[in-house]
Amino acid sequence: MKIKYIILTLLTLSTLAFCANADSAIWGKDLVPNILAYDKEGSLELGKWFTVLQGKYFSLGFLAIILGIPTVFLIHYLIIGPMIFSHDRKKIHVFTIFHRIIHWIAGFSFIVLVPTGFVMIFGTTFGGGEFVRVCKELHAISTVFFAIAVIPMLLMWLKEMLPTSDDIKWMMIMGGYLNKRKDPIPAGKFNAGQKMWFWLCTVGGIVMIATGAAMYFQDFELEIIAQLGLSQIDFLRLSAIIHNILGMAVAALFFVHIYMSVFAIKGAIHSMITGDKEEEEVEILHSSYYKKLKENNKI
Repeated sequence: MKIKYIILTLLTLSTLAFCANADSAIWGKDLVPNILAYDKEGSLELGKWFTVLQGKYFSLGFLAIILGIPTVFLIHYLIIGPMIFSHDRKKIHVFTIFHRIIHWIAGFSFIVLVPTGFVMIFGTTFGGGEFVRVCKELHAISTVFFAIAVIPMLLMWLKEMLPTSDDIKWMMIMGGYLNKRKDPIPAGKFNAGQKMWFWLCTVGGIVMIATGAAMYFQDFELEIIAQLGLSQIDFLRLSAIIHNILGMAVAALFFVHIYMSVFAIKGAIHSMITGDKEEEEVEILHSSYYKKLKENNKI
C-alpha cells in the first residue's frame, strides 16, 4: 500500500508542477492569432466569445482531461485492479482481418493526433517555434490517414453500434468496472461505452476533419459560408470552437479506450491483433452476445 501512496503523491506533485508551467498557455494568446483578432466588419460578439473560450476555458478543459482522467484510472487500477479472464477455454473469433486493418489505421492516427493536438493547445508552454509547427504538420498528416479509415469503420460497424436496451443496463452499473466480481454484463458485441466512442470517433471525427481543414486551409471561400450569413473570419472562429469542443470529448474517450483495452482488461488488446477474444471474457463482458452465439450454435 505504501507504494500506491508514493505513486499518488508523485502524480499530485507533477500535476501541480505542470499547472504552474501551463499558466502562460491557459491565460496567454491563442496559437492562431489571425483568427483571434476581430475582423474589419465587426462580428464583435462571436469574436469576444471565441477569445474567451480559446484563450482560457479550452486550455483549462484540456488540462483537466490530460491530468484528471489518468489520475482517476490510476486510482481505479490501484483499488479495483484489472479484470483477468481464463485463457484455457475456447477462442471466439470476433474481428475479421479487414476490421483489424481499418481499426489500426484509425488507432495509429489517434496515437499521433491526440498528443500533437495537446502540443498545439499548450504551444506557449512548449515554447512555440519549430516543435509546435512540426506537431501541427504531423497532426494534419495523421488526419489524412484517419480520413481514409473513418468511412469504412462507420459502415462496417454501423448496425452493431445502434443503441439497444442493454446499453441502459450497462450504463446503470458502469459496465461492472466498479467492483471485482465477474457478474455477467448485459451487452452485445459492443457495449455502451464502446458505442459512445464509436459514434464520437466516426461522426464526430468527420466533423473534426471538416473543421480542421477549414482552419488549416484558411485562404478559401465557400458558398456555404455566405449562405450561413457568416464572414470567413467568423466561419474560422466557429470551426475552431466546434473542433476544440469535440477535441476535448475525443481526447477524454481516447484515454478511456486505451485504459480499457490495455490495462483494465488483461489481454483485451490482443483481440485487435489476432481477431479472437477469450470465451470467458465474452461470456462475462458481452453476455447478450455470448447467449446469441450459443443459441445459434456458433460456439
